[in-house]
Amino acid sequence: MQAVDSVCTDTVGSFLTRHLRAGQTVKTDTLPALNIVAKQHKHQKKVTPPEEANVWLPLAHIMIGNMKKFINGTFHGVSSRYLQEYLDEFCYRFNRRFWEPEIPLHMLNACLAHTPIKIVEFHS
Repeated sequence: MQAVDSVCTDTVGSFLTRHLRAGQTVKTDTLPALNIVAKQHKHQKKVTPPEEANVWLPLAHIMIGNMKKFINGTFHGVSSRYLQEYLDEFCYRFNRRFWEPEIPLHMLNACLAHTPIKIVEFHS
């Protein structure tokens, strides 16, 4: 996820260049700024009524809804100055959502791999 000032051809194009390999299939709605997708990718676009949006782009709508709930519920709103950091935090948590059972093992491994430091005492 990336916070942008506006959804225009330039921002969409730079996002695609950074995050997708050429030739991938991209499904979108028919927002004109998204027409740039067809330059390097297979672009499937469709006029989507709101009641069908969850069928055409299901994960996108789930992610946006969850992100809104995360920001408004957990933080009760966020200023635009820090929006990217909150989006990064949401993506970090989302990408690790199935790791909960593995957390104790990860922590144990971190403790075992840690080299203790020598504590030096200072006397006056």
